[in-house]
Parts: sequence; C-alpha cells; structure tokens
Amino acid sequence: MTTKIAEKLYQAQHNSEMEGKNWAIYNPNKKELKDLPIIYGFNNGGPSVFLSGQLIAEDGTALGGHACSNECYMEHDLGILEGTRPDRHETFKKHYPKGYKMEFYGYEDAKKHKGIDKAYELNKKLKT
Repeated sequence: MTTKIAEKLYQAQHNSEMEGKNWAIYNPNKKELKDLPIIYGFNNGGPSVFLSGQLIAEDGTALGGHACSNECYMEHDLGILEGTRPDRHETFKKHYPKGYKMEFYGYEDAKKHKGIDKAYELNKKLKT
C-alpha cells in the first residue's frame, strides 16, 4: 500500500510522461482514417482500486483487459496511446491486419457511447 501523497505524485509523473501522445493508429495501406475500424478501450468500472479497463473491436471481438488502480493509467496499459504496449498491438494487428485506430472512453462516457454499445451487442451475438 502506498500513501495518498505518493499515489498523487506517481499519477502526476505518469500523466506528464503520457502528455502529448495521441491514440494509436495502425494504417499500413494508407487508408482514409474514417475507413479504419476502431478498437475501443474503456473503463468498465469496478472498485476504486481495481478498475476494469476493457478492449473491444467494433466488430464485437473482445481483445483484452487490464485491472488499473486509476483511470489515468488505462490508455497506457491497454495500448491505446501511440508507442505503448507493443505486445497488445501484435494481437490487434492479427485481428485487423489491414489497419485500425484506437479510441478510449472514461467510465461516464463509455456508458452512453453508441459505438461501444454496438460492439457490445455484436459481442453478445458472437457468444450465442
């Protein structure tokens, strides 16, 4: 367990490191960005020290998740930001070899996001 002061310092250092990084895009065929499928990352909630970060492709395929102590770490830990988590991007490239773009939504925004809702509905159909 860490102190509240140490926790705030670590979050500030992390946010400073991630500042200026955009959402990752893999576009080997130089398609128009609007034509690339989306991989959504989002905070799916949970207890304040064990938040559930999730990844879902717009076609409904679940692509992973990560437990985070704070939402500020999710974009990095899920591989949403450019240059983060190349291991995850290997999985993403296998799923979308012709390219994809990443997007992230915090807990409140994810609850009402039409794209995430559609992906979730497609995911339910994949399981039946």
